[in-house]
Amino acid sequence: VEVLDADSVQVEEMAKKKEIFDEEDLDKLEDRPPVITIMGHVDHGKTTLLDYIRKSKVAASEAGGITQGIGAYKVSVPVDGKVQSCVFLDTPGHEAFGAMRARGARVTDIAIVVVAADDGIRPQTNEAIAHAKAAGVPIVIAINKIDKDGASPERVMQELSSIGLMPEDWGGDVPMVQISALKGENIDDLLETVMLVAELQELKANPHRNAKGIVIEAGLDKAKGPFATFIVQKGTLKRGDVVVCGEAFGKVRALFDHSGERVDEAGPSIPVQVIGLNNVPIAGDEFEIVSSLDVAREMAEARAVSLRDERISAKAG
Repeated sequence: VEVLDADSVQVEEMAKKKEIFDEEDLDKLEDRPPVITIMGHVDHGKTTLLDYIRKSKVAASEAGGITQGIGAYKVSVPVDGKVQSCVFLDTPGHEAFGAMRARGARVTDIAIVVVAADDGIRPQTNEAIAHAKAAGVPIVIAINKIDKDGASPERVMQELSSIGLMPEDWGGDVPMVQISALKGENIDDLLETVMLVAELQELKANPHRNAKGIVIEAGLDKAKGPFATFIVQKGTLKRGDVVVCGEAFGKVRALFDHSGERVDEAGPSIPVQVIGLNNVPIAGDEFEIVSSLDVAREMAEARAVSLRDERISAKAG
């Protein structure tokens, strides 16, 4: 289990404050969709839940523009008669938190922690909860497999309350929803609960500026070369923008949304696959827009040198 030190939590707090107080943003803030990560112990139903949400809530596309999933997708959820958007990260939750937090970045707004009703709290459950708490991210518990023999949601609630997560139903402040991901039971309740938690956070960003955000996935495609999935956190990313992220840079040649459709731009919280980088960046790298390819090249090269120096001094140390 990763030990969480005070420094990383402090960095997290600073990152959050910085996110709020960029002065040029203050009078241009608009609501943005929440970004959600599903975490939990292996075999407790994370993938089943993700698959059910994706199949039932995400419009399928035959566009075929992308060679694989982009690691995140946008979902429409009806809340109080209005349809609202949210974004699910389809990445291993612990990695998403670990890599991002190591760089002082925060990409997730809400963590859904899945706990099996017939199994209870397990080591990875504790790990998921620790990661979410360290990142200052609100937790919603999905008590899954309520349709199975031996399921005891009450026992799970008891176990959770004993580690400081008191269910709302028992007067605490942690929402817990009993579901069957396999049968699709109460999934709408879960999504509605998540959206209510998001509403309390008043998530906002300025879409009217150059984009900044985080790389959540990256790889190499034989035909298209390096690709990366970005989640935009501020501003709007557009085709033709010159981008630098970590040691990689390039001009955005194409953007694809979660369903493989080509798009011209992506605003705050929206995941897009980006083609046009010279290199494969690393998950957790921040990206930003710069004025020219020359500036981007200089920045990327400077970062490469400083990272190389860090590695050399780490070995020497």
